[in-house]
Amino acid sequence: MVNMVVVSEYSLNPPADAQGRTKIAQGPLYALARVQQLAAAGSLNTWTSRCDKTVYELFAGDLEAVADLLGHLRSTDYRDSEWCTNGRNAWAACDAYALRRVEWVATASKEMGVEYFVKFAVGKTGQLLLLVSCHLS
Repeated sequence: MVNMVVVSEYSLNPPADAQGRTKIAQGPLYALARVQQLAAAGSLNTWTSRCDKTVYELFAGDLEAVADLLGHLRSTDYRDSEWCTNGRNAWAACDAYALRRVEWVATASKEMGVEYFVKFAVGKTGQLLLLVSCHLS
């Protein structure tokens, strides 16, 4: 049996095993202003290898650009909260948001609506923002 560890500040009722994601009924779990403050202060880390890959693809690995994206989130962009694993025996209780904005799309040579999906958790110490997912919807 593998012991899972909770690395997020929110730690109530983690899943008993690593089978799939488990939704968390109340939410959001973290105050958006606090999340944005942590991101703007540079306290932002990618937490999964998949997230690391998509941040590199979308933003050339620039976490400041991701922090700027998080800075544009509004409470109305909130989708849900759920437990996520990083595939290395750790759980984080995450908030998920979807943000739609207009951006220049070079391949189309015009401005277009783009929707980003981001999922994150505040680390156990409260000093680090763990970016679990960041991709286009």
